[in-house]
Amino acid sequence: MPTPEQIWADADLPTRRLAGLALNPSVPESVLLRLLSDAPPAVRMVLCRDRILPDAVVEAVIEHPDTRTRSFFARNPHADPAQRVRLLDDPEWFVRAHLAEGPRVVAPARPRPLPDEAVVRMISTYDDELMASGFYQQISAGLRRSMPTHPIAKVRRWGVGEWTSLSPDTRAALLTDPDGVVRETAQRHARSEDPAWVESELPDRPCHYRTDLLLHRPLTRAVVEGVLARPAGEEDRAMIAVNPSLPPDAVVLLAADPDPEIRGRIARRADLGPAECHALVTDPDPDVRTQVAHRGDLQPADLRTLMTDPHPDVRLAVSLHPALSEAERARIDYQVPLDHFFVFHPAPEAPRDPGIVRRDALSGHPLLRRRAAEDHLLPPDLVARLAADDDLGVRVLLAQNHPDAPAPLLLRSFLEYTGPERGHLSTRPNFPTAGLAAFADHGDPEVRALAALDPEADPDTVERLSQDPEHTVRAAAARHPRLPRSRLAALLDDEELAHHAAANAALAPYAVRRLLRTGGRWAEPPV
Repeated sequence: MPTPEQIWADADLPTRRLAGLALNPSVPESVLLRLLSDAPPAVRMVLCRDRILPDAVVEAVIEHPDTRTRSFFARNPHADPAQRVRLLDDPEWFVRAHLAEGPRVVAPARPRPLPDEAVVRMISTYDDELMASGFYQQISAGLRRSMPTHPIAKVRRWGVGEWTSLSPDTRAALLTDPDGVVRETAQRHARSEDPAWVESELPDRPCHYRTDLLLHRPLTRAVVEGVLARPAGEEDRAMIAVNPSLPPDAVVLLAADPDPEIRGRIARRADLGPAECHALVTDPDPDVRTQVAHRGDLQPADLRTLMTDPHPDVRLAVSLHPALSEAERARIDYQVPLDHFFVFHPAPEAPRDPGIVRRDALSGHPLLRRRAAEDHLLPPDLVARLAADDDLGVRVLLAQNHPDAPAPLLLRSFLEYTGPERGHLSTRPNFPTAGLAAFADHGDPEVRALAALDPEADPDTVERLSQDPEHTVRAAAARHPRLPRSRLAALLDDEELAHHAAANAALAPYAVRRLLRTGGRWAEPPV
């Protein structure tokens, strides 16, 4: 069966024109229904997968006889999840598999969760091989939390996977669960916390399983001594350096290891003793000193030593220490990097302490203000304050993450930030459109493309943008409703831009009728 990419690659020019019609926001419902009924697969793919559909069209998609057509709708990121789950009991496994796999979305977007009752039904009735990683992303946080105690055994099986975060009472219930699979799965998790079992399972050669055990599972004294004396791989010592079960004498030993990577890992351990911590504060390797500078339990003398460290990375790390006052922080000679990525960060399930967020937002340290700017719940007074911050990172992180980021900030951030997820800024709810035509001659093509978002852009400007050297600019202009009709008609014959032109809301009704009547062909006189 051809992939979606192959389907589009094989589509001829008439088919691509019809695909553009399928995305045209001004065509009536009757046109969409006709395309769904009669158009080639590439058109049905675009129609069912790449736009919001009217209710009547959704009804027709659900009842469509073609399996592939229904499967496209199963992965539509624009459709309401409550519409997509109407395919829950589709007779074809292919459709059900695509529903479970979920929509393809581009970061930082995430699929919207499916209704809880639909997820429970899928877990209860679908074959396990249909439950790909995309399915887990469609489960709501509330349902994930309730899975370990859910009344349906197959749902509890999924909940056992959260073993490390479960309460003792919940673990005990799962270990004696009436369902054999739940019980055995829980017992398998419990065994993995037994050092003797880990020792019996540990492979004697480097592999992924050995890595997992050495990093995350409790280790016996024999395993630790074996790694220290006869490591199976060159990374073994570094692995056990972060294992929480490492005995105190091994922590002391590895704190003085010749390998700075190992010392750096030990420097972040919660059980590091004061003497070892003090020694690492003056370690010859700056990366090790940087790691130890992140510790919250540094003694005042060690803090003072790190505050004047000769290496800038160390001074920057210690400048964020929570024990420092703003005056002490200001005395540190640190430099804040501007080459970081300022991107969207999903809101944590447990919100940050509002008092700590406010403290960070009011700090003189740009990195602490950047941390505050990522908070989705930042109150209006702090939004206004950080929107005018003199640090690029603070402004862009606020623009990327806060649902009420103001319009001037969004535009300024887009103009000033050129890193990953820049395009996300222009999709935020408050992003302004009025006046963007002023950027039609900008040297940055991503900024020039903004001009095509201006609903009042001059037709001559839009026509000029439709001939821009950059494809993204031309494509955006081809969809602009103020593109002159003569230019729009010409673009319908352009191999590259025809489907964008056909998606233009200003496409004349006669052109829509002609494309429908001719199967997407255009080279005939208008009627």
